[in-house]
Amino acid sequence: MKIGRVTISDRASAGIYEDRSGPEIERVLCEFFGKVVKFESAIVPDEIPLISAALRKFADEMQCDLVVTTGGTGIALRDVTPEATRPLLEKELPGFSEAMRMQSLARVKTAILSRALAGTRGRALVINLPGKPAAVRECLEILAPAIREGIAHLRGDDPHGKI
Repeated sequence: MKIGRVTISDRASAGIYEDRSGPEIERVLCEFFGKVVKFESAIVPDEIPLISAALRKFADEMQCDLVVTTGGTGIALRDVTPEATRPLLEKELPGFSEAMRMQSLARVKTAILSRALAGTRGRALVINLPGKPAAVRECLEILAPAIREGIAHLRGDDPHGKI
């Protein structure tokens, strides 16, 4: 399985601080999927054209099964990940976003400010995650069964079979 991960951060893309959320995505998804995973990664600033280009590259050109972003889902002026993602989605999956917010709300009362999206583009499942490593883990753990089944559906596989 091929997974694209995009860290969206002005500061991480400029080398001001280390990306910790992108590697956390890899750790959690390797725990879930095992060693059958190959990752492609990018770090881009909070700019709609650059985010959109990374998503298109991973979904369309590299044909990743799963494209996961981290960062840029809040309400700050530079938080534009949903605006970059929504126009690229063919089918939006609001249940993913709702589940992430509900899971996070139990721990952080401001989680309802998240604007993360999820959906499909071609045969790729695309998911926006929060930018904090702990939130990345928390959200991916709650989404893991739906991610597995969603990828199987997009591939045309038996969703109850092995990926």
